[in-house]
Amino acid sequence: MSQPSIGQPISRLEGPLKVTGAAPYAAEYPLPHLLYAYVVNSAIPKGVIQAIDTDAAKALPGVVEILTHTNRPALAAFDFQFADLDAPPGTVFKPLYDAQVRYNGQPVAVVVAEDFETARYAATLVRIRYEAEAFETNIDDQMQQARNAKKGLATTFKPPPPKPTGHFEQAFAEAPFKVQAEYRHLAEHHNPLELFATTVQYEAGDRLTIYDKTQGTINNQVFIANAFGLPFKKVQVLAPYVGGGFGAGLRPQYQLFLAVMAALHLKRNVRLTLDRKQMFTFGHRPQCIQQLQFGADDSGKVTALGHQALTETSRYEDYTEGIAAWSHKLYPADHTKFKAQVVPLDVATPLDMRAPGGVTGLHAIECTMDALSYELGIDPLELRLRNYAETDPASGKPFTSKALRDCYLQGAEAFGWNERHPAPRSMKRGHKWVGYGMATGIWDAFQFPARVEMVLRPGGTLLVTNATTDIGTGTLTVMTQMAADAVGISMQAIEVQYGDSKKPFSMFQGGSAMTASVGAAIAKVGRKLQEILFGKASRIKGSPLAKATFDDVYFENGWIRLRQFPEQAVSFAQILASNENKPIAVKKLVGPDALKLRKYTKASHSAAFAEVEVDEELGTITVTRALTAIAAGKIINPKTAGSQIYGAMLWGISKALHEGSVMDSQLGKYLNDNYAEYHIQTHADVPQMEVLFVDEPDPLINELGIKGVGEVGMVAMPAAIANALYHATGKRITNLPIHFDQLLEP
Repeated sequence: MSQPSIGQPISRLEGPLKVTGAAPYAAEYPLPHLLYAYVVNSAIPKGVIQAIDTDAAKALPGVVEILTHTNRPALAAFDFQFADLDAPPGTVFKPLYDAQVRYNGQPVAVVVAEDFETARYAATLVRIRYEAEAFETNIDDQMQQARNAKKGLATTFKPPPPKPTGHFEQAFAEAPFKVQAEYRHLAEHHNPLELFATTVQYEAGDRLTIYDKTQGTINNQVFIANAFGLPFKKVQVLAPYVGGGFGAGLRPQYQLFLAVMAALHLKRNVRLTLDRKQMFTFGHRPQCIQQLQFGADDSGKVTALGHQALTETSRYEDYTEGIAAWSHKLYPADHTKFKAQVVPLDVATPLDMRAPGGVTGLHAIECTMDALSYELGIDPLELRLRNYAETDPASGKPFTSKALRDCYLQGAEAFGWNERHPAPRSMKRGHKWVGYGMATGIWDAFQFPARVEMVLRPGGTLLVTNATTDIGTGTLTVMTQMAADAVGISMQAIEVQYGDSKKPFSMFQGGSAMTASVGAAIAKVGRKLQEILFGKASRIKGSPLAKATFDDVYFENGWIRLRQFPEQAVSFAQILASNENKPIAVKKLVGPDALKLRKYTKASHSAAFAEVEVDEELGTITVTRALTAIAAGKIINPKTAGSQIYGAMLWGISKALHEGSVMDSQLGKYLNDNYAEYHIQTHADVPQMEVLFVDEPDPLINELGIKGVGEVGMVAMPAAIANALYHATGKRITNLPIHFDQLLEP
């Protein structure tokens, strides 16, 4: 038998198109007679628009139209809460709905012109008079407004924290070893390389073909059709190439809405691209304040877990994240108390950002565990092993699989954890203090329903279709690999069509769920296609498979062969010929086995290790080495999966040391809304990195034993770096990002 495609480190199939510039992104599709739109954003955080003067802008040659709340076209319904499949509870923001300004940077007008430069310049000529109102963007000043978030459709995957158990206050007070700390995280903004853009091709009868920067083509199709009262069949959303999403593309962003509005109003092709500053005018990772209290007995057994989290949300929607519950999915304790609340502010609704809630919560949890290890005088890794949970402590359910212990042990050996001197400020390299840190990661193993169609075409090629996007994770490549093995055909004979709302159903790509979702569907559809092909092959006159059963054969490179006598075989070409060269198709909707899986907890796990150097005089921080060990079920492609982990680790470094959106509470706006001042990691910040996948068979979770890897590689890294900094310097910094000046403080 030939080697299976699954498990092979195959380079991304679309890679050459991307690196040569041949792959078109949302703002690059050439359309005839194209108009360009540019957004005018509000200059105040809260208030009412009194007047909009567009005369000077309209007088500019090349300006075609300026839309505001006063002259926008009527819509089918402005109450489209359920049009956005990822909307949190509340009222979905409606661009150009009325004169009310709800946050700084809100879109208040859109200029449409014959070229981009004219549209952008004309936007500067639009004069808006506001009646400003009092606003609040400082979470500390609004603590008294903290409350539980409303429940809604999107909270299905973000349940509230578990109810308290035992007698937490008493247990914590009586614990011989305890740690209590506050952790603060600044807001962060998505900064994918590709700007958000929409190109709308208008055809007679209000038929739209939309090229959009999105993580969910069907989600955006549903949103546009409902908002503008169009039949679904008249709206097609395409996104075959996406230059990074990280959660920002889960919801339809306002440039999509405004571009479609302009196209329908003018009955013209329209393109709208947000600039980098405007990328800071919609969802973000919310700022967060966490209070943690962990207690342990003399043996290091954690007895009390207390975790409270406060995050910001907008005035019009209740966005929430699963922050406080992660500790009890990792560590057993008889006495627990968890609380999560939101604080409404005059900001845009926050939005899922890679590992939402997990990377925020686990930083605090794992730094608290690290601090507890020093209180106890126990090695940080040993403390986690002493509190290792074989089953989910929060629910009592077994895991479908859990190889976290292997992550700890294999990761520690590969990193050289045993070379760590236990005492803080005890390791030095030249004039730099050296520190080792580690942390645990966990992320839910989601699977969404997905419909896949496979068509074996004349000529022996296989067409696989699904509406999913590929946001740079390698989805196209792994779909091809999985289809090759599911049917028994070479990858070269497979064409995958994706990123198209008219293809079979897919949820948006997020939550580290897409490989498992489409993979399970591919496996089942492939099996069904094999059964059909075997039946047809058996009925061919003189077939060597006439007396065989399905278990007697195997499929390989477009042939069905007898296991005992491989030379006796029927080719797919022969089957198609016997079928009058008509295509053979199978389409099926596949979802998780909810009845079976409700008995289990589904999660991926990781262990992160980091080495840092801190200049003894300047306090400058360098991450010199980082390693992440991952337990995520079956790894379909170690190259693309490894790339996901490398990217996640780098973002973890960025979150720990660089990223933070600075809000001026007097102006109600972010001050560093640009690449110059919103700091992210650069090539100079990339350390020596290693990714280690531990073996974790999981026959329960889905047909292929797949778990996601996109987020679990990030969640532990910020804590590992913060813990390494404590080991290097003896200073426990609990606010992120950590800057060198914090280490210089006495």
